[in-house]
Amino acid sequence: MTSMPAVAVATSTSGATPAAAIHGRSPWQLAWARLRRDKVAIGSAVVIAVIVLLALFAPLIAHVLGHSPDTQFRTTGLSPDGIPVGPGSTFYFGTDDLGRDVFLRVIYGARISLLVGVIAAGLAVLVGVIVGLLAGYFAGTVDGVLSRLMDVVLSLPFLVFAIALVSLIGPSLLISVAVIAFFSWASVGRIIRGQVLSIREKEYIEASRLSGASDLRIMFVDILPNVLAPTIVYATMLIPLSIVFESTMSFLGIGVLPPTATWGNMLSESIPYYRVAWWFVAFPGLALLITTMAFNLLGDSVRDAFDPRGDRFGSARG
Repeated sequence: MTSMPAVAVATSTSGATPAAAIHGRSPWQLAWARLRRDKVAIGSAVVIAVIVLLALFAPLIAHVLGHSPDTQFRTTGLSPDGIPVGPGSTFYFGTDDLGRDVFLRVIYGARISLLVGVIAAGLAVLVGVIVGLLAGYFAGTVDGVLSRLMDVVLSLPFLVFAIALVSLIGPSLLISVAVIAFFSWASVGRIIRGQVLSIREKEYIEASRLSGASDLRIMFVDILPNVLAPTIVYATMLIPLSIVFESTMSFLGIGVLPPTATWGNMLSESIPYYRVAWWFVAFPGLALLITTMAFNLLGDSVRDAFDPRGDRFGSARG
């Protein structure tokens, strides 16, 4: 009696229809699935999207309101005693010390903060990834020189260097971006270097090397895709740090100068009026707090999504 051949077909509990086939998913697909289930990530992304849209359409909002962020309302925007007017139907967030619309200036301040944050973080990540790749891949003398360079950059005092540079060149948006990017790339480089030192010892890297692949190809084709996950995580968390740096520089008068509206110089201008015009301090401060908190929460969610143990974080939040 011959035995029947085994049939490797999974069936459902009723035995009527085959069960759905199980497909493997890449780490990127798994991370995206975790992010979609993470309510904190979704909420943070929505907040960031709203802030970005407000910043992009700031000129349109100014056109609808009928005035620019630098328009001074000396009669309607200030009390007879010269005190800023509080929030109302005319000025949603009240006015500042010169009778300007705080609501409109907060929106225009978002343009500067987001611009500096994204560009400075992008430059820092670009330089940090390149330096980290070179240091981790070549090791030896190259690693020693580049690692010491990163240590020097990380040891420099941010504010002292910024003040010295501005005293020589003068404050501007470009200087703010350059200073923030200069003080941020080294931390990215250290993380990438550590990742590359581990990856360069893998079997597939050795196979590429034995097959005659060049160093550039190995670094940017075989290694770089495998360090993109930590790079994206760090870039997401570096943007709010850059925004805070820019606000600090503007607050101290070494960043973007008035009359250009930034959250930092708005907070600086509001200090003498915090007892009589709370809105002058509160709304720029809230804008800065909400923006940085949204980016930080999104960065935490992205980090958890790429973590193989991220399911327990996602299930706790979801």
